[in-house]
Amino acid sequence: MSLRLSTVILPVDRWHAAGRAKWLRAEELGFHTAYTYDHLSWRSFRDGPWFGALPTLTAAATATTRLRLGTLVTSPNFRHPVTLAKELISLDDISGGRITLGIGAGGSGFDATALGQEAWTPKERADRFGEFLPLLDRLLTEDAVTHRGTHYSAHEARTIPGCVQRPRLPFAVAATGPRGLRLAARYGQAWVTTGDPQLYEEGTPEQSVEALRVQAEKLGKACAEAGRDVAELDKVLLTGFTPDRGRPLESVDAFVDFAGRHRDLGFTEIVIHWPIPDSDFAADEKVFERIATEGVAQLG
Repeated sequence: MSLRLSTVILPVDRWHAAGRAKWLRAEELGFHTAYTYDHLSWRSFRDGPWFGALPTLTAAATATTRLRLGTLVTSPNFRHPVTLAKELISLDDISGGRITLGIGAGGSGFDATALGQEAWTPKERADRFGEFLPLLDRLLTEDAVTHRGTHYSAHEARTIPGCVQRPRLPFAVAATGPRGLRLAARYGQAWVTTGDPQLYEEGTPEQSVEALRVQAEKLGKACAEAGRDVAELDKVLLTGFTPDRGRPLESVDAFVDFAGRHRDLGFTEIVIHWPIPDSDFAADEKVFERIATEGVAQLG
């Protein structure tokens, strides 16, 4: 499978000021998918503009015609499977079947306490995700669902007419630990990783490649245990969180070198951040556009 190039557009712009233009430009540049982060606020952007992911994707769906759209990633931190399923079915319908749901267990950032709760421990996040994802799968594939769980319940929840994409829209499951990888193997149409976060500050690109190779091997084992061919899953690398940081966007050659090394690991999709000045995602927009139009082609 040839490598695909996608982008993630952070929801920091008013739609009619600059937001709409970015999503239209993403389609013009030929990106496979344009994603956005599904947070209530995020890191250094917390005290600035930050809009909701699903309304933003709905607007993008009405403005574009070919571009796939998605979240990187939705989590249980502030969502419930029943209401999320209804919104996803609506979004999939509005887009004409162009939605991918990136989904993970969530983290300990601002979302974890925004609703007034104590932040969940890693085990609690894994427990909740282990219940959230199977229930969401049912809600998106069955007309009516009743479920009584430890953390999430549904009572005769109707999700008619279901997704345009059948049997449901694809899940891109973000996971690195054993429980998450088992969920990816069972429910995912794609697997998402950002690499090993412990290497971000002081690791080397070579160490990162090795860590990603090990993660991919663990995914393969999880798929084998689930009786599934790992080749069925797309492997998605969200860039910007490995020791390479922003270097792959410094030039077309730098991107080709980076993407080639990760394609050789089996990754089928590379996701790069749309440039945001004066942030961790600052980059030359002209170089970014050249990468979009020329980078993947140079991989041969």
